[in-house]
Amino acid sequence: MESPYVLVLYYSRYGATEKMAQLIARGVEHSGQIEARVRTVPSVSANTVASEAEIPSEGAVYCTEEDLRNCSGLVIGSPTRFGNMAAALKFFLDGTGAIWASGALIDKPVATFTSTSSLHGGQETTLLTIAIPLIHHGMVYCGIPYSEAALNTTTTGGTPYGASHLAGAKGNNPISEDESTLCIALGKRISTIAQKLAA
Repeated sequence: MESPYVLVLYYSRYGATEKMAQLIARGVEHSGQIEARVRTVPSVSANTVASEAEIPSEGAVYCTEEDLRNCSGLVIGSPTRFGNMAAALKFFLDGTGAIWASGALIDKPVATFTSTSSLHGGQETTLLTIAIPLIHHGMVYCGIPYSEAALNTTTTGGTPYGASHLAGAKGNNPISEDESTLCIALGKRISTIAQKLAA
């Protein structure tokens, strides 16, 4: 029997969202009771067909339908595109109709994360719009509670709707201490809730 895992799924263009995924995965695995399975999705071309090789040259491997179907929980992230997720992630989610029809994700926890170039560049709308298709799947949406002190001290990213990062206009801002803390906290929360719901 396969060990339980939380799927940490992301699309990253310049690396910030990928770094967030790695921090979230660290949080998922904090208890040693559940694995973090880190996966990405390929870019798509202008006519919305997959345009990348089947295996990426570096970083996480591409997510399969089975990776998503069999997860105990999901943390999913994308850089912001006009207050919404990037097309590559949306393209992947649009292809999950068979999983939706099977009900495989019902009552499993989901959380979201994002990175933006400007402070008010749509972080919260992106977090919520990523969640919408997963709510249709019957997943249980989880944010970050204000018991996490970093929500009150952050001057960059971090919201009650999920983890976020202010990458800056040139995309070169490092992930701040508060942002890092909140990424790890989000991973811990999904790990804990996934185990409770599975029990």
